[in-house]
Amino acid sequence: MFLMGALLAASLVTAAVGIVVALILLSHPPSYVPRIYALVVLILISSAVAVYCYGWFSVTAGGPFPELCTSWNDAGAELTTIKQQYWPLRNACVYSDGSTVEYVSKSVTVLVCLLAGTALISAGTSVYLRKRVRKLLE
Repeated sequence: MFLMGALLAASLVTAAVGIVVALILLSHPPSYVPRIYALVVLILISSAVAVYCYGWFSVTAGGPFPELCTSWNDAGAELTTIKQQYWPLRNACVYSDGSTVEYVSKSVTVLVCLLAGTALISAGTSVYLRKRVRKLLE
């Protein structure tokens, strides 16, 4: 719990500082464009970590949808346990008759994947531009 809380706080601070630095750099355009992409990668990755940590805390605290696990299912079986999985973030309501109802937090999963994917694309762009700038300088 403490580790995820520290990771959440660090990622939020990193994203906020990255955004401030990006805004400062946009008011004073830098001469080295790959650094901007590297900063974008840092912002996107730290945002993805923050969103995942938020979802993790949500699942750990009973899920973003604890009210969906009813005490009794339609067949009259009693709720025995709630199983949690952390990737993808999901809760499963397990009833005494063996039936299971799963609830997957798609919004958190999609947002984490989009942010991480965009960060990978930005990292590739940064590496490509850095190599291109080196070739032009030689």
